[in-house]
Amino acid sequence: NALVDNTKVSVDGQIVLPKTVTQKLGLIAGDNVVFIQEDNQVIVMNAAIYAMKKLQVEMKGEAEKANLQSEEDINAVLSDIRAEVESV
Repeated sequence: NALVDNTKVSVDGQIVLPKTVTQKLGLIAGDNVVFIQEDNQVIVMNAAIYAMKKLQVEMKGEAEKANLQSEEDINAVLSDIRAEVESV
């Protein structure tokens, strides 16, 4: 853990993320961030990366349960889903 930068809180409770922070988080103008509280700390994270990490946690082990053993198996499932959606 290292201090990257700091900023002030405005009277409205707003903050401006310093450029050093936005660069480290891979953020560009218009991106969303999430604030995650862990005990007495708040973690600022790129929302897209946070969503992907949550998805990975939720999906862990699902490929084995569905007996997906290769990229071809995954592509076959995706083709079935696409065909089903297109027929609706």
